[in-house]
Amino acid sequence: MPIYIWKGKNTYGEKRKGKMEAPNEEAVKAQLKKMRITTTAIKEAPKDLFANVAFMQPKVTGKDVVIFTRQLSTMIDAGLPLVQSLDILGKQQENPTLKRVLLEIKVDVETGSTFADAMKKHSEIFDNLYCNMVDAGEVGGILDTILSRLATFMEKSMILKKKVKGAMTYPTICLAISVIIMAVMLIFVVPVFEKMFKDFGAALPAPTQMVVNISNAVQHYFFYIVALVAVLVFVVKKIYKTEKGQLRIDAMLLELPVFGPLIRKVAVAKFTRTLGTMLQSGVPILESLNVVGRTAGNKIIERAVFRVSDAISEGRAIAEPLEETGVFPGMVVQMINVGESTGALDIMLEKIADFYDEEVDQAVENLTAMIEPFMMVFLGGMIGGLVVAMYLPIFKMGEVVK
Repeated sequence: MPIYIWKGKNTYGEKRKGKMEAPNEEAVKAQLKKMRITTTAIKEAPKDLFANVAFMQPKVTGKDVVIFTRQLSTMIDAGLPLVQSLDILGKQQENPTLKRVLLEIKVDVETGSTFADAMKKHSEIFDNLYCNMVDAGEVGGILDTILSRLATFMEKSMILKKKVKGAMTYPTICLAISVIIMAVMLIFVVPVFEKMFKDFGAALPAPTQMVVNISNAVQHYFFYIVALVAVLVFVVKKIYKTEKGQLRIDAMLLELPVFGPLIRKVAVAKFTRTLGTMLQSGVPILESLNVVGRTAGNKIIERAVFRVSDAISEGRAIAEPLEETGVFPGMVVQMINVGESTGALDIMLEKIADFYDEEVDQAVENLTAMIEPFMMVFLGGMIGGLVVAMYLPIFKMGEVVK
């Protein structure tokens, strides 16, 4: 709907102005009349030239979706109709992209579409997991409960992702700083020393000569080196987009000596949390496994989950095919087997997820404690080695002068 800018006076003769979203000017006048404001001017606000350009619009973050989900759950639990709730939440949104999407969903629901089907039109914001759970909530008449579970699930997923990113931040920053320092020294500092050494007219020590050669190579082929790195990154991304490439790279990531166990624990926590939440919400297990597989984030885990789904569709229990994949730890398989036998699989999956969240916490702490001294030694060794190589000729300066 268009936005109108209005000016007017209240019952005391005081000037007032503001903006209002309405289908036409008459609707604005009617609304202002209810507010006891005498209208003096109304005009339509100028349209945003970039409103229909997708990449120019602000992105909807996970936090935005969590807040919306939590608020919608509360409003429906309080007895407000879905359409009215969407209208209120849509109009009060500060993010224009989410505001537009929510008002479009409201219109679709008003015209007879289900809430889940209306959301599926905006898959860039509401993924398959979200839509399937909303669908189950609508069918079961427990939409408020499902939305509350969804918000809790998304909050825990965001915390898990934040922990993993936090573990990667420190080594990434240290590596970036070391590369920048090395580049500055090789391009600007070493040439000064090289010129000074040439004036002495003596042969340079082997370490110094090696550093000088590296410096010359970096100076002359700097842009070629940058281009080569960019090409390598581009090629790896292209390979990762292929089925075989993604399988190989994901398999390598799981086998890494330090990061591999962390990646596996994160995958198990995500798998059990997602599957448990969907089963608690009433989504059938086969449909839940298909959604979990597509959102696994690792091709090896995805294939394993799909193999389990195929086995269940043939009439088998979940624990045995899960063990046959060789991807999931034995403890996870045993606990799932117990949960399935007792009819409390969803509760058991939540317990496994909580346990692995703690495991991820511990793994991140251990990784950080391990990386810190390693990065300090690496950074100090690189810069210290460079400095020593540059000062070796100075130590021999007495012989050169003699």
